[in-house]
Amino acid sequence: MKKILIVILTALFAVIPLSACNSGEGGLTKVRVSEVTHSVFYAPMYIADALGYFEEEGIEIDLTNGGGADAVMAAVLSGSADIGFCGPEAALYVLIGGSNNVPTVFGQLTKRDGSFLVSRIDEADTFDWAVSLQGKDILAGRKGGVPAMTFEYVLNEHGLYDGQNVSMNYDVNFNNMTAAFEGGTADYCTMFEPVASEYEKAGKGYVVASVGEASGEVPYTCYIARENYIESNEEIIEGFLRAVMKGIRYVNSENSDTAAQLLAPYFDGTAAESLKVSLDSYKSIDAWQTDMTMTESAFNRLQDIIDNAGELERRVNFSDLVDTSFSSKIYAELYG
Repeated sequence: MKKILIVILTALFAVIPLSACNSGEGGLTKVRVSEVTHSVFYAPMYIADALGYFEEEGIEIDLTNGGGADAVMAAVLSGSADIGFCGPEAALYVLIGGSNNVPTVFGQLTKRDGSFLVSRIDEADTFDWAVSLQGKDILAGRKGGVPAMTFEYVLNEHGLYDGQNVSMNYDVNFNNMTAAFEGGTADYCTMFEPVASEYEKAGKGYVVASVGEASGEVPYTCYIARENYIESNEEIIEGFLRAVMKGIRYVNSENSDTAAQLLAPYFDGTAAESLKVSLDSYKSIDAWQTDMTMTESAFNRLQDIIDNAGELERRVNFSDLVDTSFSSKIYAELYG
């Protein structure tokens, strides 16, 4: 269904021109960014905004929560968003669908799955993927979604297969997984931060493993734009990457307590201590791509994951979807 939707959207919006960059406040160029969801996992982008890094580049970001990769891709294709922030698989499906209007991936923020496996019992010191999950029921997300596919990939790497020696529960959507788990559904549940650490702090469960650490590097969340937007706004693309790259450097190098204070306005209702714990969790698994440049090996692992789940019609060439020239240039400027 997702692939069909993307192909239809591509056909519908291919003839709709992108609107010119809007003027923001103070002479800044407004850049409309549709993010797949709002998460501490994407802390460097919010930190870049909080510290004025975008403003230094003449950019004002207009950030909206797309609520899923399909919706983000639809916004990019229609021109209602200048930049999409989601998994590159969304663009991959458009390319496989045969469109000649495939958005380009020009930067990568996260390089691992950001979810953590939560158990009902304290087994942090004894947990073993191949042993602990035998015969268990696990809430891992929507079937066909990258979180669920990545989790399935990890299980298979440890000799576990859905319907044989483990059960993957796909019946509960992402937003309701934690509530369902708390209500008694399944033996394990995957959760992103700060939900995972807050759940553990409340004594409701125990974080036993990082899915991203187990799966290896994967281009999990990237920045995507239509080719004609990139070609017409190269300075904006470079400035955008420069700001986010500085945000990554800040989060990785500065104290998490300080960074959490900067994040607090972006996560109303979440305690600074929870944000600090979340940042430490993601820093501990090396979650962010410092140079924002996707590697071909990581891209191929993503295709392996999708193929393993039976969702990949054919493999595609890295160069047909990804442009690393902008991120490589900015990284050289900042770190060269």
